[in-house]
Amino acid sequence: METTSRIDTDGVPGTATADEAPQEALPARRAVDGYLAATFPWYGLDEAFTGPRWLMQVGTAADGTVQHGATGHGDEPSVKSDGSADKERFAAVITVAASPVRRTGDGTGVLDATTVSSAAWLAGSGLLAYTWPPQMDHTLRDDWLDQQTETAFTLADDLGSAPWTTLSLPVDGVPVEFHYRESEFGWVLAGSAHEGVHIGAYGRGMSAYGLGFAVIKDIETYE
Repeated sequence: METTSRIDTDGVPGTATADEAPQEALPARRAVDGYLAATFPWYGLDEAFTGPRWLMQVGTAADGTVQHGATGHGDEPSVKSDGSADKERFAAVITVAASPVRRTGDGTGVLDATTVSSAAWLAGSGLLAYTWPPQMDHTLRDDWLDQQTETAFTLADDLGSAPWTTLSLPVDGVPVEFHYRESEFGWVLAGSAHEGVHIGAYGRGMSAYGLGFAVIKDIETYE
């Protein structure tokens, strides 16, 4: 069983505190700069997807090294308590740099390895950031989100058991087996690419079946 790495999630969609809605997009130049600083390739949906594409945010280590980030496709999701968010159609693709256990930049500690479970955890918590059961009072969302986030972490730590199934999707044109699960809030999947990265994804209103992933040739084409 893989051990999920709770890698630094600062600035990643899905890790906002329960009492705050996802932050608005950063100014375009600043957002792109974060992606350009990565030493690994970014992934998004392949050219079969013809809808809107947009940048989300990147997550960095204490030394500023970019570890992961997400790109969005379709409608930009929002948190709404009236249930209207269920009509949004979107898919977010998370790219996580694959890395072994390593020392921190200052040499005082150790960073866990990143695995497919890391991508599954980020995708699961990312979906929760845009989820708010319409029947729930605002004051209860903190406890609900804490509970659901811990559940997402536990599920990501055991990808070989239910509710996970497998789903084969193309990555750069080559079939790859992903771990996949659905919930009342949307779907989550995670797998490994061929370029030293793990891929996580989550979405709602847009079926995961039939999606394909590809290296983003020019991240600046994302708005």
